[in-house]
Amino acid sequence: MLTITQALYDRIVAHARADHPDEACGVVAGPAGSDRPERFVPMLNAARSPTFYEFDSTDLLKLYREMDDRDEEPVVIYHSHTATEAYPSRTDVSYAGEPGAHYVLVSTADGDGAGPFQFRSFRIVEGEITEEDVTVVEAY
Repeated sequence: MLTITQALYDRIVAHARADHPDEACGVVAGPAGSDRPERFVPMLNAARSPTFYEFDSTDLLKLYREMDDRDEEPVVIYHSHTATEAYPSRTDVSYAGEPGAHYVLVSTADGDGAGPFQFRSFRIVEGEITEEDVTVVEAY
């Protein structure tokens, strides 16, 4: 289960909406071993695409160095889908390289019958997708 604060939830959704019609992407880092998302790090979608996201390699290297210096790890890796439901694509699964992370997808597609957006979380380990519950709290 992913437990996330309302403030972080709102920031992820706001980033997804702001970058629409392109996919948004980013990371929420947290203390190593804690499974607690704390530090919101919106990233630039280097692909600038409505159907694909890609972290800029220089930005990603910088982020991983910062996380190492702060004894953090990527707790949440998020991106948006602009025209489809919030479910990992085959490409998303192939790029899921952090087995301990929660992979959050936000759909900004309006025509899916589920309202203006969906916010869903998954674990992706060795190509296996498992959806998990999301609990939104005011604070940890």
